[in-house]
Amino acid sequence: MDRREQAALLLALRDSGRSWTDVTTAVEDAGSAVAMLDLSGPELIRRLELVEQEIESWTDEGIRLITVLDEQYPVQLLMVHQRPPFLTWRGPLELLGGTGVAVVGGRCPSARGAQTTREIVTALVGHGVTVYSGLATARLAAVEAGGRAVSVAGAGLRHCPEEAGLSRTTSAVLSPFWPDADPSSCQAAVRDAVMSGCCVATVVVEADEHTRRLVRLALEHGRHVFLAPEVASGTTWGREPNTTVLEAPGHLVRVLDELCAETPDLIDL
Repeated sequence: MDRREQAALLLALRDSGRSWTDVTTAVEDAGSAVAMLDLSGPELIRRLELVEQEIESWTDEGIRLITVLDEQYPVQLLMVHQRPPFLTWRGPLELLGGTGVAVVGGRCPSARGAQTTREIVTALVGHGVTVYSGLATARLAAVEAGGRAVSVAGAGLRHCPEEAGLSRTTSAVLSPFWPDADPSSCQAAVRDAVMSGCCVATVVVEADEHTRRLVRLALEHGRHVFLAPEVASGTTWGREPNTTVLEAPGHLVRVLDELCAETPDLIDL
């Protein structure tokens, strides 16, 4: 990771007046954020150095920065239009390189939903899949099963303290926002796009307005969506292309293997 390039990207996001999507595209096209800035003036150089120091302060807190120009940026996420220009990250960076499946449910899961989530997560962990989720049941179930868990936060990481009892070697939290960003409804949509974009598939255990948006994004991204029978019977999602109604956790693993065989360039299980 080139710290000056990272700082230049953050400075462009803050000061250019352009949308994050426009800045991301321009940086990718140029292959350099520094190239976008006119560094002939001492004032801009001084501000760039201040941003570099700010990134260093994040590192001191255990918060790492990954930009679209860094090798560690998730390849799956690069494929979607809503890819954020940077991610902030707490935890082992190698977790970003594995095959991921998002497991989601309602904000207040039922006892049955929580049990189904644990069964699905255990099956995924046994298949070597990294489980993506919010800061909720699926993450805890993955860690308890000895698997890898990544939580995608809807706020800055300074608002997401580390949870007691979670493994520091097999669990991580990522955020597409500045570390100080407060949670908001508009940021939830960005969070959902990142969760879908990082994963090869999404599993919906229980449905609410949050999962409705995530399903729409996953299908837009061309990702497969697995639905618990109760979700399929209570919505029209099961009639959408690229969806599967789950019969059992083992069914999920079998279909993932089939998808892998059909689309090896996209899914590498």
